[in-house]
Amino acid sequence: MAQLTHPEWTEKTGGLEVAQAFADNIKGKTVLITGVSPESIGFSTALSIASQSPALLILASRTATKLDSVRKSIQDAHSSVKIQTVTIDLSSQDSVRKAASEIAKSSPHIDIIINNAALMTMKRHFTPEAIEMQFATNHLGHFLLTNLLLPQLVEAAKANPAGATRVVNVSSIGHRLSPVRFHDYNFDGKDVPTEEQSASLPPFFAKAQDGPYNGWVSYGQSKTANILFSLQLTALLKEKGIVSYALHPGSIYTGLSRDLDAEAEAALENVVPFWKNQDQGCATSLVAALDPALNEPKGVMLSDCQMSEATSSATDPEIAKKLWALSEKLVKTDFKL
Repeated sequence: MAQLTHPEWTEKTGGLEVAQAFADNIKGKTVLITGVSPESIGFSTALSIASQSPALLILASRTATKLDSVRKSIQDAHSSVKIQTVTIDLSSQDSVRKAASEIAKSSPHIDIIINNAALMTMKRHFTPEAIEMQFATNHLGHFLLTNLLLPQLVEAAKANPAGATRVVNVSSIGHRLSPVRFHDYNFDGKDVPTEEQSASLPPFFAKAQDGPYNGWVSYGQSKTANILFSLQLTALLKEKGIVSYALHPGSIYTGLSRDLDAEAEAALENVVPFWKNQDQGCATSLVAALDPALNEPKGVMLSDCQMSEATSSATDPEIAKKLWALSEKLVKTDFKL
């Protein structure tokens, strides 16, 4: 396993410590973070970055009042930091396009994108484009947003060391729950070949939740997609000086699990060895975004502030290409990279 700058860091390392260690990679930079709300790892990520004098911090999330609250909290602590807030509903491609246009007008370059927002739901819901909600929000929304902002990333890369311009996708160890189900990503009950089926799931996670829909499997599919997206981004953009990493942030009590019932929460308690606080929860995102040891790609997945392994279905270059093609089809845009 490739060694990073701080091999001594663990699951207990905090995001503020990471930001301080890599202060030179934050100062004067423009950073975009999605999924920023009070008491979230997105907020902790933003607060840690704000502590080290970025040029511009762009915070994108669904609820304007929550963004305002986060902005106030950050500026109370770091009054000189320039912050822009942008409302975005990642489940709506129209909303993503509008947000991307607003962000692009605010800055000619973006040095780091941290795609942090995520949804978990045990009931099947669909977007306005008739796409299953978790796959659409957790993967497609970020796929579309990132690609629409590629001109800003490319511009930033011209002035940065090769590989220092980054796209970070917050995935999860939950990616192990399912590969991408290309034959039935919407959970319509279509036949799925063996290689797209979930591995043997613990009894609780194997239970169907809503007809052919299993919320855990859907979540796993979207988190696998996050890793594959990073893999293909690096393959396509490394020559332009841009690389991408995915990560498991650890288990943190956040709004992500707000739709879980008592039985689901108990099931998680049985499989989680260590619960992180908010500061610890953002640390691996910051390592993925900032560690200069990662300028040259060293795998794709991180966990507990170090490189980590992901399943073969999340690290196969051919599957990554296949997902990219499906994603372009679903957002109705052919991105010429």
